[in-house]
Amino acid sequence: MLAMRKVKKRLKMSRFEKLLYTFAIFLLLIAPVSIVFSKATLAQINFEVEKQKKQIEEQSKKNESLAMTINELASLTKIQEVAQDQGLSYNNSNIKTIDK
Repeated sequence: MLAMRKVKKRLKMSRFEKLLYTFAIFLLLIAPVSIVFSKATLAQINFEVEKQKKQIEEQSKKNESLAMTINELASLTKIQEVAQDQGLSYNNSNIKTIDK
């Protein structure tokens, strides 16, 4: 009867092997979490970059509009119009040219 009974031998693992298996299981559990976290962080950074690009584009449009307004206000016809509104006149005889 004893011969029929199978004797099961249990393999004994060393401390190093237990530590190695524990570390491997830990890596298998942590790897997916870290991948998802890094992808989420990357997506958030990309969102912020796009938001900044949009703000830069809007500010560039405002700057162009202001530059056009400055050019319009600095034009000779506008200056003459404002001068006339203020009661100033263009008198060519009062202009003196100085030669070098």
